[in-house]
Amino acid sequence: MKVIPKKFEFSTVAVVGLGYVGLPLALAMARKYGRVIGFDTDKRKIDALSAGKSVIKQIPDELVAAAVSAGRFSLTGEAARLADADAVIVCVPTPLNRNREPDLAYIEQAGRLIAANLRKGQLVVLESTTYPGTTSEVLQPILEASGLSAHRDFYLAFSPEREDPGNTRFGLENVPKIVGADTPVSLDAAVSLYQGVVQKVVPVSSARTAEAVKLTENIFRAVNIALANELKIVFEAMDIDVWEVIDAAATKPFGYMPFYPGPGLGGHCIPIDPFYLTWKAREYDLTPKFIELAGEINTAMPNRVVDAVVKATNRQLNLSVNAVRLLVLGVAYKKGVEDIRESPALKIMRMLTKLGVNWSYHDPYVPEIRETHGYPELEGMRSVALSPEVLRGFDVALVCTDHDEVDYAAIGENIRLVIDTRNAFRRRGVAANVVNA
Repeated sequence: MKVIPKKFEFSTVAVVGLGYVGLPLALAMARKYGRVIGFDTDKRKIDALSAGKSVIKQIPDELVAAAVSAGRFSLTGEAARLADADAVIVCVPTPLNRNREPDLAYIEQAGRLIAANLRKGQLVVLESTTYPGTTSEVLQPILEASGLSAHRDFYLAFSPEREDPGNTRFGLENVPKIVGADTPVSLDAAVSLYQGVVQKVVPVSSARTAEAVKLTENIFRAVNIALANELKIVFEAMDIDVWEVIDAAATKPFGYMPFYPGPGLGGHCIPIDPFYLTWKAREYDLTPKFIELAGEINTAMPNRVVDAVVKATNRQLNLSVNAVRLLVLGVAYKKGVEDIRESPALKIMRMLTKLGVNWSYHDPYVPEIRETHGYPELEGMRSVALSPEVLRGFDVALVCTDHDEVDYAAIGENIRLVIDTRNAFRRRGVAANVVNA
């Protein structure tokens, strides 16, 4: 018999983790429920948000300041405040460890903090991307160490984030929200929480199903990007422009969706999520070869880019790569964002350093490289400001990220050789000595 009531009232919502997923969600919840507690273990983040300063470039300071000043959004690093919430939503990172295995340390830490303050009738929702079974096999036992039982004393559900940083067309409110739970009462509670915050809630039969939905979405993208990368290699050998091929194929109104090659995968999802499923599949004596092959292709792309830099410098400029000054354009993993997590540019810059290349970088979204998660030698480097005088000091420009704010015409006019991994110059019709890589 259920101890928790079936009437769902959420006067206060807590969001654990205030990054690219948690902060937009917290602000949306504040608009709906009027009182949101934002929790994070990063004191600098808490201090900045409390002062009305956004920690994400795509979210204006004004939105944060308005929510804080109106009393709708309070910030804390004290886990005891979580007991005041009717619903606690977990939005923490789920990286891979050095062996490319799931690292659930952040979920486990968040679970312990919630468990220490858990009370009857609360709803806990995990939004962090992870393998099927994490909610019930990892988070639930941690929460139940409090002495309370999931689905009887408190609700428990999984609802995958679907954020796309830099996307101005689709955001939290107009992207359908997947929600899964292992009992009808927990599912009803989670659906009730998100209704009114998003335009459409899509309930599924279990937390495992919802976890699998998220992985499927990102594996789909990873596999198709790998295909585009492999086609690029094949067509390059045939002296065929893969960008022209893809653009022409994209005119077909059915049966085709364009994906584009690049220097490798970056961000908090696509380079990581496929490995969560392949790791979990081993528990069932299965090897998802197709997914692993796609991972191998995408992971190898930075090496191909550096190889292209070496060859193009020698052929086009008749110089050894360690005899030129090189400008890396873009450190963020995609254009229009400041996020450098898993960015292929980091690996490329490390390899350039090992080759003895004298390089600098420019990124209008990343004025300074701070936390790199595995590239400590790059931390503290700063973006160079571009001017004709500065540009003329470089021999080669390497496009890793095609930010719209960059003056590509000035680069083409002042730098002798451009190596373009994003088709940024030809797509914009900018004349330059360009080698697509």
